[in-house]
Amino acid sequence: MPRYFISLAYNGSAYHGWQIQPNASSVQEEIETALSKLHGNQKIDVVGCGRTDAGVHAQQYFLHTDLPINWDPQQLIFKLNRMTPPDLAFFQAWEMQHDLHARFDATQRTYRYFIHQQKNPFKEHFSWYVQSQLDFEAMNEAAKYLVGVQDFGSFSKLHTDVKTNICEVFSAKWHNEGNEVFFEISANRFLRNMVRAIVGTLLEVGLGKVSPTEIPAIIAAKDRSEAAVSVPAHGLFLWEITYAQAPEFHSKK
Repeated sequence: MPRYFISLAYNGSAYHGWQIQPNASSVQEEIETALSKLHGNQKIDVVGCGRTDAGVHAQQYFLHTDLPINWDPQQLIFKLNRMTPPDLAFFQAWEMQHDLHARFDATQRTYRYFIHQQKNPFKEHFSWYVQSQLDFEAMNEAAKYLVGVQDFGSFSKLHTDVKTNICEVFSAKWHNEGNEVFFEISANRFLRNMVRAIVGTLLEVGLGKVSPTEIPAIIAAKDRSEAAVSVPAHGLFLWEITYAQAPEFHSKK
């Protein structure tokens, strides 16, 4: 069975995340349903590059799937776009070698969290409205302490099924570019709720409630109660996925 890698994006507002779950709509279920219909109602499984929580969006996402027939990649993308809702968009498909895995072979993941500081009805579904004045210099000073190989248990949702809370963060920085304000973080892996908990904590720094120098102690505690409340999901985007074996996947910035 040929294996296809597929690039896509989705608006996560209507979904309870990427992962299939009982009695809740998911992005994975929508895609598997479409592919199954496309192949005479055969069960087709897809493997995503990672999980996203309920309400989180993906500007760039990859999946792999093993299909029972050979497809022209452009025709496969055309069919998927016709058979899925408007909040899912498919861009490109590649026929790949069977040992390339969408999740395990990803070497770096990048998330962005968007906020806006002036009320704007056109941003409310994809950015969080933060009215208070923020100290971005202090927030970026605090973000530097996130970089490196560390246990991020203080920023993880409790009672998850992961074996370790160790992640390697490659970069973490706030960007304030005119009317667009976002936090960007890149790592080899992320824990559940990790980015939203980090953003909530950095906003506390920006409000003067937490000192940047307190971040190492928050990390060292490995205790979720030491970090701030998580920010809402609708401002969070999975932004970019990197594969060492497949340079053609890399987005052009």
